[in-house]
Amino acid sequence: MSHHTLWSWASLIGGAMLLASGSLPAQSPMPIRQAVLGEPNGQTPEISTDELTRVLVDGSATVFDARPQREYAISHIPGARNVAPKPSVPASAYVSDVAEIGRVLHANRSAPVVLYCNGPHCGKNKRLAAELLAAGYTNVRRYQLGIPVWRALGGVCVIEPGGLRDVVDRDGTAVVIDTRDSAAFAAGSLPRARNIPRGLVVSAKDSGEVKRAKDDGRLPMEDHNTRIIVVGRDGADARFVAEAITREAFHNVSYFADSFREASVALQR
Repeated sequence: MSHHTLWSWASLIGGAMLLASGSLPAQSPMPIRQAVLGEPNGQTPEISTDELTRVLVDGSATVFDARPQREYAISHIPGARNVAPKPSVPASAYVSDVAEIGRVLHANRSAPVVLYCNGPHCGKNKRLAAELLAAGYTNVRRYQLGIPVWRALGGVCVIEPGGLRDVVDRDGTAVVIDTRDSAAFAAGSLPRARNIPRGLVVSAKDSGEVKRAKDDGRLPMEDHNTRIIVVGRDGADARFVAEAITREAFHNVSYFADSFREASVALQR
């Protein structure tokens, strides 16, 4: 079965439930990472989570987050770009400015573009896709499953300096994880931070320091939807630990891609 087969969101979830109940033969379901929403009459084609992952690795298209800048700054798919909104548009009809996208793409209207926003029910990337087509862009695709499914399938996100500042200032429920070693953490960290040293984290699920953090309360075991922000000596350390935490079914994990020093500076601005 081709991953371009039209599947509605309901049938995708329903199929998985039928498989679990034994009502479908084992060969029927499509791997969920190859699924698309499959809405009829879409102006632009969709891509799956696997396809988006490949695009992000090989750079074969420019990926745009079609959401407002503040939302992007708080949490976005690694490698995605964001541009200013179209002027004089109400929040309910938000759409990115095609002229700004043109500047990013150096006015190349045949450049491959992938758009995403807030998932199956979000219209921001559809509106942007329509405006790009009207402006003469010829290679526009959408990851319509969007950032909620990206997270649900184990994808981590990136938080920008302004987003880090916003979360620390406004979200008292957020958990900040500092992945530096225990001595560096003891010398000073970010507000409300908890320490999960990168050197003690292993790749295997439910093991090592992440398992201990689940047991001792450093990770929010009573609400796996809690926002978790991971910072580290550098972005690579932060991402490694963020991905390990995501494998433990935490759905809202972002990492800071710069150094711990830059994270500290961001909170002082």
